[in-house]
Amino acid sequence: MKEQGGPLTPPSPRSPGSPVSTPAAADLFLRIYPDPQLQRRCQPLGPPDPQAKACLERMFELMYEHQGIGLAAPQVGWGVRAFVLNVCGDSQDSGAEMVFIDPHIETIPGDQEADEEGCLSLPGIRLTVDRHPGIRVKATDIDGQPFQLEADGLLARCIQHETDHLDGILITARVSTLKRIAVNSELRELKQKWEDREGGD
Repeated sequence: MKEQGGPLTPPSPRSPGSPVSTPAAADLFLRIYPDPQLQRRCQPLGPPDPQAKACLERMFELMYEHQGIGLAAPQVGWGVRAFVLNVCGDSQDSGAEMVFIDPHIETIPGDQEADEEGCLSLPGIRLTVDRHPGIRVKATDIDGQPFQLEADGLLARCIQHETDHLDGILITARVSTLKRIAVNSELRELKQKWEDREGGD
């Protein structure tokens, strides 16, 4: 994520015979719309091994490099249910860094709230998105330890935004058709740049 009623569906279990390969951390890079990696539902990661931990650390580096406060694994081409956050956006404040592996979210009852969101994979696009103001989340940290917390405000919004990425959902899918139409020209431009880049490889 770029700085500024009822349980969500939990992820389906990993299908048998389809283990997720962990890339080399050095090979990770930010994927931009309409990269197909952004549209795929991710698979559980489970307890991270050293190579997976290196990828999570690299995700923090990329998040700061692109001035974000959250980054999900599919945004760097890694198809697992994991994301990193630092809602302070300050690389010097490592105490604010959070890793969520295989998160399960439950919303706290209350009216949804609208606020503007950006996305590192949709540069230049900002949309007003409705989110639940409070959530409970269970996940595993970078050391493979389970944890749970309640979140509200920006942290809750960011967790919901990044969890959407794990299901192949971008902010453009969270707004009305009229709001999507309003950014069609920006989306077309991103698509053209992506196609030009892919065609040049």
